Amino acid sequence: MREVLADVRRWRGEGKPVAIATVIETWGSAPRAVGAKMALTPDGGISGSVSGGCVEGAVVEAGRQAIATSRPRLLSFGVTDERAWEVGLACGGKIEVFVAPLDPPIFDAQSRALDEERLAVSATVVRGPDHLLGRARVRLEGGAPAGSLDPALDVAADAATAEARTRRVETTAKTGEACELFIEAARPSPALVVVGGVHIAVALTALAKTLGFRTVVVDPRAAFGSPERFPAADRLITEWPAKALAALPLNSSTAVAVLSHDPKLDDPALAAALPSSAFYVGALGSKRTHEKRRKRLLEAGLTEDQLARLHAPIGLPLGGRAPEEIALAILAEIVTARNAAS
Repeated sequence: MREVLADVRRWRGEGKPVAIATVIETWGSAPRAVGAKMALTPDGGISGSVSGGCVEGAVVEAGRQAIATSRPRLLSFGVTDERAWEVGLACGGKIEVFVAPLDPPIFDAQSRALDEERLAVSATVVRGPDHLLGRARVRLEGGAPAGSLDPALDVAADAATAEARTRRVETTAKTGEACELFIEAARPSPALVVVGGVHIAVALTALAKTLGFRTVVVDPRAAFGSPERFPAADRLITEWPAKALAALPLNSSTAVAVLSHDPKLDDPALAAALPSSAFYVGALGSKRTHEKRRKRLLEAGLTEDQLARLHAPIGLPLGGRAPEEIALAILAEIVTARNAAS
């Protein structure tokens, strides 16, 4: 949704009806991945893409019809090997595209999730009886669902969205009619919170930026967390970690790397991060340092389950010793954890 968000907002502000097309299945060498979106208006406005150009015309026409009739449509396309070369693919493939008029409450919830950098998982009826087709329900991380499908479908949607994984689910409506739901997990861009403005942190924030992470550096010592030291950081917070992390959204798209090697900074940071929803929490230090840290954190009230989440010593064992090599090992472990969580 992020790719079409600005245009859809503008069109809605101008009072124009909008249709949204979403790739919900691919086979072979498909031009776009599942979840790719295109938005359109009846007067020719187009934003985003569902293919390399080979099916856009048909999708636009279906979108116009969906707006005119208020009825969604499920479209299937095959791309021949010959046509594939024209759109930059090695071979042909197939895609399914679901086209539906914009659902304002659902769009507003998804839009809010993007603005707030929160996970949003939606469930849409893509196969089923006409009175259910296109109904959607979305849940933002930490919030109640918006929208309703059908009493039975809502239960199935809640179970499916709890996994926060994009997929299709076959289920049955309250009336016994067969339905299929498209579950879409729209994750915010990942964030990396680094506690301790040490040399490793400088390399880590620069490397994380190249992978699309939003980076935050926390260090109460202004000289360590200065803009001159961290030109790649999106945000610098010169507060003590307990206060800084309490004000940050440590959600399922957040990684926390604790690097100061000073218990006065590290322990409060870990006490805030480990009970949170952050997908990764790691701390710098030797095995001996980690055992002493464990004892202190247990005495501070953290549980064994919470401490089991801690990656320590931090980073994959790549054998590097230079700050840049250690930063690479840390980020490699963060990426591994993120892909496992997804």
